[in-house]
Amino acid sequence: MPTYSRAEFAIERGEGAYVFTSDGRRLLDFGSGIAVSSLGHAHPRLVKALQDQAAKLWHSSNLYQIPGQKRVADMLVENSFADSVFFCNSGAEANEGVLKAIRKFHSTNGHPEKWRVIVMEGAFHGRTLATLAAGGQQKHLAGFGPVVDGFDRVPFENMNALRDAIGPETAAIHLEPIQGEGGIRPASVEYMKALRATADEFGILLTFDEVQTGVGRTGKLFAHQWAGIEPDAIAVAKGLAGGFPVGAILAKEKVAACLTAGSHGTTFGGNPLAMAVTAEVLEIILADGFLDHVQKIGAELKAGLEDAAAEFPKVLGAVNGKGLMLGVKCHVPNGDVAAKLQEGGLLTVGAGDNNIRFIPPLIIDKSHVDEAVGIVRRAAAELA
Repeated sequence: MPTYSRAEFAIERGEGAYVFTSDGRRLLDFGSGIAVSSLGHAHPRLVKALQDQAAKLWHSSNLYQIPGQKRVADMLVENSFADSVFFCNSGAEANEGVLKAIRKFHSTNGHPEKWRVIVMEGAFHGRTLATLAAGGQQKHLAGFGPVVDGFDRVPFENMNALRDAIGPETAAIHLEPIQGEGGIRPASVEYMKALRATADEFGILLTFDEVQTGVGRTGKLFAHQWAGIEPDAIAVAKGLAGGFPVGAILAKEKVAACLTAGSHGTTFGGNPLAMAVTAEVLEIILADGFLDHVQKIGAELKAGLEDAAAEFPKVLGAVNGKGLMLGVKCHVPNGDVAAKLQEGGLLTVGAGDNNIRFIPPLIIDKSHVDEAVGIVRRAAAELA
């Protein structure tokens, strides 16, 4: 179906931070399949984990025990606020599950009237009917009305507007710690702390969409950890299995306990193949020094992009984000910038507010940063 405006080439294979196209080109991949290929391409440990599991069992369904789920859930719980995990297939499914859990929590606790969720302007939470409504962007909602009810939208980083929006039907606050599609807009540490305090004050839940920011992308396992707070539930996906489709809901026990047998489910979620790869990804990312590397190399990339922006201010502007989730505001159409970067050998991803996203594999080193910044400089010089 004609749902994508695709590039004219196909990517035939990948190796580390590079991909190789059907027309014979090698490109430095700073798009990572939209922040998915967290450990690059063809990582030997991920390949082996998938091959070993594929020779044993692909699918059994969640009617039976899946030991891999216990292993991965234990790893996530030990390194997060969560008490338990529900595995699914995608970010939209994880967000949809969080929205269901919010309603079920209040209904179970005697407050079925609490069902509305406060969300942020500029958000993106997925492509289901409910997550489209939560995101609220007209370009995504057009033609799919009537819009699912239950969401109250407030400006990002505006606590006065948020508090004014809380009413007797308010059930939760839901946001991305860094808006991705919205233009790489980070929530400040102070804002996230204020949201936690406000949720506690009004007896509502605080949930995060960490689909893009999670699993090491910002230099912490989850981006909310920069604020030193604990949400009640989060949605995770994208980089969780380094390219194998998997999503997850992480939740505190008070929320998880409400999702009783039969109240939620999935056919493919948490299958043995997904769990084998996810376990390897988490072992690598949680190893000593890995997240420190993401923070360090992310700072180097940000500095290089800021230097390029200072050199070509008519083309490039502010650099925002954290770790290896960075956005550059463009002063010419961001599609023109992305096309020129691609022509020079660098893949990136567009974002809202005329930004370009730099979301490379977390394994990149200084040589990749230097190569990418060099391509950015050459592209900006041509566009200038």
